[in-house]
Amino acid sequence: MKSDSRLSSVLHVLLHMIHSDRPLTSEALAGYLGTHPVVVRRTLAGLRRLGYVGSAKGHGGGWVVRCDPAAVTLRDVYAAVGAPPLLAIGHRTPDPVCLVEQAVNAALEEAFQAAEAVVIGRLGSVTLAALAADFGRRLAAHPRGAALHAH
Repeated sequence: MKSDSRLSSVLHVLLHMIHSDRPLTSEALAGYLGTHPVVVRRTLAGLRRLGYVGSAKGHGGGWVVRCDPAAVTLRDVYAAVGAPPLLAIGHRTPDPVCLVEQAVNAALEEAFQAAEAVVIGRLGSVTLAALAADFGRRLAAHPRGAALHAH
């Protein structure tokens, strides 16, 4: 199963937007992620519908954070990007006839649900503001500081 990096990518561009003193274009955000601007626009469209970000066209336009970063958690952003699967492992057969496989599936399903609950809980305990503050501390402590923010 291919890993889904939408949450990581969205959080990456949100931090750039939070720490920017001006709107950031889809092209600039795409540069941070090494992707195409269309991917950025498609990804941020869902966040715009929820009011987390906004965009303006024209000279000086671009994407900005519209929400209060202290009120939005990583769980909120996870839900906004479609709540992609958290685990890359799964059942060999989803609805087996074999009793052995039924027992295996039951045990694995219980473990999967417990693991997902822990991850979702952790995402719900971290706000965008806390993530931005962590980035700010790392940026301030780094010898090249502001030059790194351009990445």
